[in-house]
Amino acid sequence: MRISSKNIQTPILYLTAIILGVFSGLSEIQTLQNVGLFLSDIFIRIFKCISLPIIALSIIVTLAGYQAEGGMQKVWRRTLIFTLASTFIAALVSCVLYLLIQPKNVNVHHETASILGANSVSYIQHLATLVPENIFTPFLEHQVMGVLLVGVLIGLAIRQIPDAETRKTMTCFFKGAHGIFMVITRWIVKIIPLGLYGFITSTVIQLRHGMDFQGIGEYLAIVVLANLVQGFIVLPAWLKFNRIPPFATMKSMLPALSMAFFSKSSAGTLPVTMATAEKNLNIDPKISRLVLPLCTSLNMNGCAAFIFTTVIYLMQNNGMDIGLGTMSLWVLIAVITAVGNAGVPMGCFFLSASLLASMNVPITLMGVILPFYSLIDMVETALNVWSDACVTTVVNQKATIEQEKTDLQLQYS
Repeated sequence: MRISSKNIQTPILYLTAIILGVFSGLSEIQTLQNVGLFLSDIFIRIFKCISLPIIALSIIVTLAGYQAEGGMQKVWRRTLIFTLASTFIAALVSCVLYLLIQPKNVNVHHETASILGANSVSYIQHLATLVPENIFTPFLEHQVMGVLLVGVLIGLAIRQIPDAETRKTMTCFFKGAHGIFMVITRWIVKIIPLGLYGFITSTVIQLRHGMDFQGIGEYLAIVVLANLVQGFIVLPAWLKFNRIPPFATMKSMLPALSMAFFSKSSAGTLPVTMATAEKNLNIDPKISRLVLPLCTSLNMNGCAAFIFTTVIYLMQNNGMDIGLGTMSLWVLIAVITAVGNAGVPMGCFFLSASLLASMNVPITLMGVILPFYSLIDMVETALNVWSDACVTTVVNQKATIEQEKTDLQLQYS
């Protein structure tokens, strides 16, 4: 596999930003520290600015954009059920692991964190404003649940518009708006080393004021274990239940899984995933070319696990109420937001930071997580593509069985 100059330059830029951030935080040069805190504050504001529109538009486009006619309606519905179920289970697995491991706080020095505008408000309080007074209120007041509700309702409503031309026009409008924000997101990703420098500077300053990093390892263990449990236990058990050999299927999908691991993009891996599924698993092209693109948008097992664990951990570290009710609510939110996530590198990291920023939760710890995220992203993407293959294989099997039954009925009728 050829290693591009871009793949070499990105780790170098990240490493440089980390080194400069550590130097700025340790130094007594007030100007450097102020620059670092200023950059971290700017990136939090950027995340707040674009987070809610991206979440809403992603959900609207996902729900409104897929059509299937005739006999493929059943395939579409079955795919939707399987993908949502597997993503829900992935978030639930991370929730169970979180309760078992119970990661310790990093003990953020709250005086420094206040620079970032933290508000210790329980997320449960957002439920009181779940139904907005008008369609713009959730965006103006950063009500994540309200935005999710608006996005789901608009996406479903577009699908129900009777006039096909109007339905197409509305879908294209929201796709265009979503495309604008994705372009802006790519611009931000390109300058993310500046944000990393700011977050590392702020983190080092907090460390000097008594921050304790005990617990970061436990947080990372939850994220990785959630992916491994989903990939090597949950999904194989589901395949086995459907009388499909799980590890033979995994072996057949190795070319696509390897590509996903190194590219960190399930969308970029899609052509390889399709070709591998059709050639090695004998998936009907009519099934694979409908189900796999749908799964690439909807089936984000690794992303759901990362969003849940990261948001809960940072909320916990900033003194917010984390009870079973809040965790159960965030299992659902992680599934809904993961469904709208683009299958691109750093998509889950960016979405998690945006969700936290929209609730005024300090995201300084995201700077500590970022150096480890490259490996996490590799594992997550491989899990997403593996889950896509599992869903496609099961859907194909059920469609084949139904077709055989139909053929037998016609033969004896």
